[in-house]
Amino acid sequence: MSLDNVMEVSLAVFMVQITLFSIVDTAHPGCECVVFSATFGKEKGVFKSPDYPKPYLPNIDCLLYTFLGSSDEIIEINFMDFDVRSRGETECMRGDYLKVFLHLESGDVNEYTPWERLLCGRLADIPTILYSSGPGLVLEFHTGQLSVNATGFSGTFRFIDKKKYKTAGMKLPNTMCDYQFLSSNHQPSYGRFYSPRYPSNYPSNIRCSYRFRARYGEYVRIMFEEVYLQKGDISCLNRADIIRVYDGKTSTDQAITILCNEGTEIEVLSTGPELFVEFVANSDQPGRGFRASFQFQQGIDNSVDLPNSPRQSGSIVEAEGEPSASEARSQCDINIISDTNKNGTIVSPNYPAPYPPKTTCRYEFQGRGKERVQIVFQEFNLYNIPGSKDCDGQDSLIAYVHIDGRMEKIDTFCGSISPKPVMSNGPRLKLEFQSLYAAKYPRGFKALYSFTENFGIRTGTQLPDYPCAFVFNSNESRTGIFYSPNYPGSYPRDTECHYFFHGNHDEKVHLHFNYFDIEGVLPCEAVSASDYVEFSNYMARDRKYSRHCGQLEEFDVESDRKFFRVTFRSNDRLDGTGFNATYHFLNEIETYTKKPSASVGTYESYPEWCFHYGFLVILARFLQ
Repeated sequence: MSLDNVMEVSLAVFMVQITLFSIVDTAHPGCECVVFSATFGKEKGVFKSPDYPKPYLPNIDCLLYTFLGSSDEIIEINFMDFDVRSRGETECMRGDYLKVFLHLESGDVNEYTPWERLLCGRLADIPTILYSSGPGLVLEFHTGQLSVNATGFSGTFRFIDKKKYKTAGMKLPNTMCDYQFLSSNHQPSYGRFYSPRYPSNYPSNIRCSYRFRARYGEYVRIMFEEVYLQKGDISCLNRADIIRVYDGKTSTDQAITILCNEGTEIEVLSTGPELFVEFVANSDQPGRGFRASFQFQQGIDNSVDLPNSPRQSGSIVEAEGEPSASEARSQCDINIISDTNKNGTIVSPNYPAPYPPKTTCRYEFQGRGKERVQIVFQEFNLYNIPGSKDCDGQDSLIAYVHIDGRMEKIDTFCGSISPKPVMSNGPRLKLEFQSLYAAKYPRGFKALYSFTENFGIRTGTQLPDYPCAFVFNSNESRTGIFYSPNYPGSYPRDTECHYFFHGNHDEKVHLHFNYFDIEGVLPCEAVSASDYVEFSNYMARDRKYSRHCGQLEEFDVESDRKFFRVTFRSNDRLDGTGFNATYHFLNEIETYTKKPSASVGTYESYPEWCFHYGFLVILARFLQ
């Protein structure tokens, strides 16, 4: 393609867009360059491939789109359309492609300048928004010898003040990305912090720490507003890039949460005055990273003095010790926090007498650290219109959890059948009671609440290194049960739990699943928005075992050696009841036999075990 042709097409396109550009020779031999350095007062400028929206020409050896800002600016590129011929997902170089340079201090590139990625295919195949980390960004366009019907690309660009993404706090000397945030009278009690180079891609092979130190009586609140590490649903155990949040001074303290995929509006609250965030990145294709805000908060005290009587006309909260509830907006709107009491009782208005009609009561729960809110119902009896098949238009109790910055409904309960346990996906949960009708007999509901760190799992030994991880050791018990979070109630969303089984030498692990209901469809991956259970003989993923999801009949899984891992992972979409399973550590001479039981599938069901030692020992001696 001649320089004259490029100039003619470019002038026709870009002059209309009122964008300052020039076509110049470049430091990259054989390349021609179009430079964009201003938008002439408009918020955004526009760029396009030659002849767009007509198909681009073949044999474009090297055409550079160079974007140059001032020293205190970065560049945002937003592709509106993209159609560049591809010869496979990983073979951009064999077709037509756009090479991307994001980390430049100027617009100069040559054959030795490192580039971040290649773009080809359609709009759905590429990241539509790209950011530079400095004042320069370059797109290098190449087309092959074949004429194609691909139309190329179009997009917008703008220049952004770099200070917008400056991390508050003090950068520690002789470090690349370690920061300390202190609460004091001389500094704001809130601010923002970012991964290195945000909103551009973070570098590989880095480790960054963010240490927050509040004053006595204060807590630390962090909101991860955006997290862009890797796409997909791979367990955080197997991720190269990861964010860990610890409830204390260092990474030796208890882990509150671990983030390794993509997400928005993820809230973290410390249990004391210190919080430690660690970001580790070792992948070959880094993501954009994270944007987060922090706040040093005074201790929340929602407690009020309740009447001496254990009942009052509004909703009640009964707890051991001093009550931790307050009537927030009306007589029956109640906020319950974990600072004072970890468990207690909530009831409907006037309980155990019938509740009044046309009443709405809200029960809002706030935990800290890795606490989850669990509700276990003791009595449930709401007025039900005869013949009704669902909860629409009925007296009801609705459960909400915090997802993507909003409270989202996860279930609605009505009638007289007691609901199964309910668990939050984080430190917040809201219940909303709505009564529409007057009735003489329905007593309403009574439920126990608890702020729990064990996710409702009461077997095994919980590890502090992960938010939800449990160890089952053969030396402590050779047989037992394990189950999903909050079983037999629905498991919480956005949750990852690990079950590690450690046997002795020459032992293996046998698992029998009595009940299995995990939301999803085969092959249990992100493309089908599936939750899943994964098995492995290693800490890493084991291709020998396929993922399990859906509603399955009883089945067995066995390890190859003394170590076995089971990982449960749920997303933020739907939920199921989970699973209930038994485990047994077997020696090489032992055989597992299950005796059918009428109670299979219940929380209390245990298989019976039969070991045929005698015959196996005789056979072993005979073979000698």
